[in-house]
Amino acid sequence: MSHVRRAAGALIHRAYLALRRAGAISPDSPAGYRFRYLGEGVSIAFPPGAIFGERWMEIGDGTLVGERVSLSCGMGPGVDLGPDPILRIGGSCSIGRGSHVVAHQSIDIGDHVFTGPYVYITDQNHVYDDPEVPIGRQWPRNAPVSVGAGSWLGAGAIILPGTRLGRQCVVAGGAVVRGEFPDHSVVAGVPAKLVRRYDPALGWHSPDVSALDLQKRQATA
Repeated sequence: MSHVRRAAGALIHRAYLALRRAGAISPDSPAGYRFRYLGEGVSIAFPPGAIFGERWMEIGDGTLVGERVSLSCGMGPGVDLGPDPILRIGGSCSIGRGSHVVAHQSIDIGDHVFTGPYVYITDQNHVYDDPEVPIGRQWPRNAPVSVGAGSWLGAGAIILPGTRLGRQCVVAGGAVVRGEFPDHSVVAGVPAKLVRRYDPALGWHSPDVSALDLQKRQATA
């Protein structure tokens, strides 16, 4: 009986691996044709999350999108969002499993951006201007989002509308990010704040440390 169980298990695993390979979305697969642009070597793993609005999505060469990642443009399928792309993911990126990228106006993710699992990026949020109307029924507000090339977004990070991250930024796991951060920033917390940054003269340092502070520390060392 144990031999039968092992053989059946091996067969199931091989079948599942074959299913994942066959179900992955690539530039040459039928589902890939729906995208505005899928670069060479792009792979969206099977099973995918909710994917719609593909004609407004561009994904650069060599990008890998993990299992159960949702990519969406607009409120739902069948909406005309105009002539221009809305969601742009650069080349050589890796989007962690279970993540959601929800675009309505503009989300631009640069080249070589890596994310952990379950990251949420959106350019739209509900408002609560009218205290008498349920928040879910108030008209949402959009603000473009930009994630600079070479950045890393930790597991469970949330990138809110209006966020602009510079190049080579680090977002700590679980951070809730809104606002603008310069190149080579490390941001963490809820709400996220700048906790470290890089300067050629100072190296990686706390944002509270100035060049004068560094000189004083070196003089007393």
